[in-house]
Amino acid sequence: MSSTKKGASAGPAASAAGLRGLRKLSPMAREEQRAGITLLSPTLVLVLVMVVLPILWTLVLAFQRVRILNIRTAGIFGPYTLANFDNVFSSSFFTSLGTTLAYSIFGTAGAIILGLVAALALRKPFKGRTLIRASMLIPYVSPIVAVTFTWTTMLDPQFGLINYWGKRLFGWEESIPFLSERAREVSILGLNVEVPTALIAVIVFEMWRSFPFAFLFLTARLNAVPESLEEAARVDGATPIQRFFHIILPQLLPTIAMLSVLRFIWTFNSFDDIYLLTGGGAGTEVVAVTVFNFLTARGDIGAASAQALILALILGLFVGIYIKFFAKKEEVS
Repeated sequence: MSSTKKGASAGPAASAAGLRGLRKLSPMAREEQRAGITLLSPTLVLVLVMVVLPILWTLVLAFQRVRILNIRTAGIFGPYTLANFDNVFSSSFFTSLGTTLAYSIFGTAGAIILGLVAALALRKPFKGRTLIRASMLIPYVSPIVAVTFTWTTMLDPQFGLINYWGKRLFGWEESIPFLSERAREVSILGLNVEVPTALIAVIVFEMWRSFPFAFLFLTARLNAVPESLEEAARVDGATPIQRFFHIILPQLLPTIAMLSVLRFIWTFNSFDDIYLLTGGGAGTEVVAVTVFNFLTARGDIGAASAQALILALILGLFVGIYIKFFAKKEEVS
């Protein structure tokens, strides 16, 4: 009993001793603390003004019936309502959410697969490898307006190169409006399947534009894989496929997991690619385009804020899953 009392009294005594120790900091230590706070203050102010306050203001607007005409009457203290969320869930939100998920999943997976193939193909040194590696970055660093204009021209049903060579090489009977056609019936192995033409076109564009990002990370990780592991497997008679699945791929899995989350978040938030290619038409309206249309075409700021809030919650869920199941494994490895 006495030891318990001593332990309880030792806690406050230790805290008081710690506070006295902080007060007894040397002038130089106090000066370093003030310098650190001074250096961090501009960044903290920018984050507060540019990130925190807009998020809080969006949260407030999501629970108010605010339109462009009455934006001046919106206040911090209400009146609050859930009507915006009823409007969102009763509209085409779930359709655009499904489109966004398909666009994000297939675009992310395709970009990582292309980046992995390119990284493996350019792994061994050869003449001109540096130039080819540098050219791989062109899709990622080129201005988005320029590359979307190029793709729009190539996919044009009248003057585009894709339709021109498709008719000459593959015997297309008619031009395909890749960016304006919602769906087309295609015969595969005797089965008539309806494929979303415009959605596939924007997914392919996303794969092409984003694969250099995965290529950079995977190339750096491949360079860090010990050559002795592959050499030992080669001596034991392992085939190239076996070396890939049992040696190279396990080394790349943490990087692939990180890339999957990052690319999924960025693709899920993507707006400019789809808006410049299709304007969100022909079945390519993702959630970001829906928020933009609510804000500009309808002038419904409250509904747009509600959709943006739901979008942020979905992304937060995916980030939480990554932190729960992948981040710790990546740190251990």
